[in-house]
Amino acid sequence: MSRLFRTLLIPAALVAATAVQAQPGPLERLPVDVLDATAPSERVSGVPGRITVEDRACRHLPRAQVRRRIVDLAIQEWGYFGFTTVDETVPGYENRRRRQRQPGEPRRRRVSPEEALRVVHSIAGYWSVTPDGSWILDRQNRIWRASSGALQRWRDPWSAAFISWVMCEGGLSESAEFQRAIAHYVYIDQAIEARDGKASEAAFVAHEVGEAAVEPGDLLCRGRRGSYSTVAERREDLGEGTRSHCDVVVKLDAENDRILVIGGNVRGSVRLKFLPARLDPDAPADVYASIGRGSRAVFAHLKLQAPAIGNDAFESSPTIKALSADPNSLQSLQQRLVDNTPATTTARPGAQPAGGG
Repeated sequence: MSRLFRTLLIPAALVAATAVQAQPGPLERLPVDVLDATAPSERVSGVPGRITVEDRACRHLPRAQVRRRIVDLAIQEWGYFGFTTVDETVPGYENRRRRQRQPGEPRRRRVSPEEALRVVHSIAGYWSVTPDGSWILDRQNRIWRASSGALQRWRDPWSAAFISWVMCEGGLSESAEFQRAIAHYVYIDQAIEARDGKASEAAFVAHEVGEAAVEPGDLLCRGRRGSYSTVAERREDLGEGTRSHCDVVVKLDAENDRILVIGGNVRGSVRLKFLPARLDPDAPADVYASIGRGSRAVFAHLKLQAPAIGNDAFESSPTIKALSADPNSLQSLQQRLVDNTPATTTARPGAQPAGGG
């Protein structure tokens, strides 16, 4: 375990003693000499109601560089959106359901109007790299123009657009490598076809949970409301639209029976999630018997065909390193990660409590 990771996981009592709020604010994207990336907001122009796509180009990089870059980009976007988290390891979380909105009841905002305006061009930039991004933005522009200046929430879920942007900026420029889309099932199906020998250039290959070791940079996918429980089930429906969601793996935390992932449009933001995960004791290292629970269980592990980068990818990312230069912000993140350490975890004698990150 690296020194920086240990500093992120200091005991809760010590963090509490600092009296620092556990709400690290948004972190501006890093200079290009630290992380050479084009911000998604730079791909579009115009005000809400008149936003247009200016740049669709994707980077092409050697596959050996892609895994590291995918993780770094996902973490940077998480920081830009404010380091928010969702803990799915909480007992009973998998049984939670959204409260049904009553007829005539306005939609509840998941982010403040100020935050929505701050990130609107970034989300538009995610859409810009997808083949259908322009008409999605055209439709959203019409909604904004009809709202008399109020910034309405996005009509269409943008989680697949976020993943598409990460892969586009991450170095997978060709659709044969990664089929960018406004729906996750498109590239899930591509990964399944790669597993079946029908998409030889694909960067991701689909595995059942428990078939292969999970690594930072891989994707974990699930069907909405448990629509699929295995890759084999999805294989029967290839090409048919379905609601699904995928997240980027950024950290394995086997000591706490969880995996840390980052995804887009999670409660209206880019958030880090703690997924419950149980290692298979009879399998090689980092092979999991289950990931997620109940209707939120992962049904597909999309493994990136690229060299491994190690499980210290989170703490060695440029964003976390930049955050460590500000003691107050780092302590705030420490508190958040400690607060999301499962209460049932028992630390080894003489060891610090292990947490996320």
